[in-house]
Parts: sequence; structure tokens; C-alpha cells
Amino acid sequence: MSTATNTFENVKATILLAHKSSTSREKSNFYNSWANNYDQDVAVLDYRAPSLAANSISSHFSGNREAAVVLDVACGTGLVAKQMRRHGFGHFVGIDGSDAMLELARKSGLYQDLKLSMLGDEPLPVQWGLFDVVVIVGALSLGQVPVDVVRELCKSTKPGGYVCMTTRSNLTNKEYKAALERELKQMEEEGLWACVEVTEVEDWERAVSEQEDGYISGAVYMYKKL
Repeated sequence: MSTATNTFENVKATILLAHKSSTSREKSNFYNSWANNYDQDVAVLDYRAPSLAANSISSHFSGNREAAVVLDVACGTGLVAKQMRRHGFGHFVGIDGSDAMLELARKSGLYQDLKLSMLGDEPLPVQWGLFDVVVIVGALSLGQVPVDVVRELCKSTKPGGYVCMTTRSNLTNKEYKAALERELKQMEEEGLWACVEVTEVEDWERAVSEQEDGYISGAVYMYKKL
């Protein structure tokens, strides 16, 4: 891809188009069309969420990493699995709503299994209580995945396993983040999991909304299934 087309302004326009997709079909079509340029575009944004999530998981997981089964929800092209592989994890199952993204994830050679599923429209197509680690990066935000999907993430995790989630903390995602944190706390009060760590990160990625400049902030949530 030429640098002439892979500019910040062009990437910004692409991201803003994503926010206009409202139906599941529109979202799927958008990500299918974006797949081939996705990795280069998010690199232009200095998108740090995959590495931040992988670092958080690595700092808390004390089991056999090569044997651990990781569910990568909204896996996209495989950026999170790539980062986790560097920390010694080796068994990945990926779920995404875009055929084109899954094809690129397949070509990465990182995943033992990949499943097509539109989050929020249908239950996660996995066995409950199977995974040592469940991770979702980038999809818990306004216009993407509904907050109540986190309950399915918890159900998918083994007792004693970890769930790692990220969200943005910028102005346009403020209400979503508040709703997400209420749900996470409610699930903790129900005895479903325990909060291990919440990390607020100032330089999450470059801002793309018209109301913000510079970098936006974000958060990484680590929970342990009880």
C-alpha cells in the first residue's frame, strides 16, 4: 500500500465511516472492505490496545502458556494473538463477524480454529467454561458490541481463568464506558468474577473524532472467573 493513501487523514475518514455503520450487515460489509488495509491503518493510529491487553494478560497468567486455550473475540486479522504469541501463548480460537478479517487471521497461522459470528446478534459459538483466557480488544465501544456480551465472555471462561477487555475513554465513548463498568461491577456483585486490575492508559491511540485532537485515552480490564 502506498504512503500516499495510508495517511492519517485517510485513516481518520475510514474510521468515521465505520461509526456510521448501524446494521450488522453494514458493519460486516465495512470490515470486509477494510480488511486488507486494516493492519497498516491502525499502525498509522499508533493503536496500542492489542499490546496493552497482551501485556496485562502476561503479567497475571501463571499457568502453562503454551497449553492454555485462548478465545480471541472480535479477533480481526490477528493482532492480539500476534502479541500474545510473543508472551508464550500458543493455542488460539478466534471469532469475528467479518469473513475477510477471518481469512487474514487464518493466513497468520496463529489460530487452531476460527469461527464467523456477529457479536450481539447470536450467542458466542463456543462451549461454555472451556477457555483459560478470553480476550476482546477494540470491539467494546459505541456502535460496535453491546455491553451485555461481557456475560458471554465470562461464561466461556474456565473457573480460575481470566477475561481481558478494553475500551476507549474518549468523549464519544463516555456513556458506553460508564454502562460497561456498571455491568462489570454488577457481575462482580453477583459473584461471577473478581476484578484483578483496571489500567487507564493516556496515550491509547490517535484521536479521529472532530471534537478531539492528539491522543485519546483507554482502559484495560482484567477479571478472574470465580
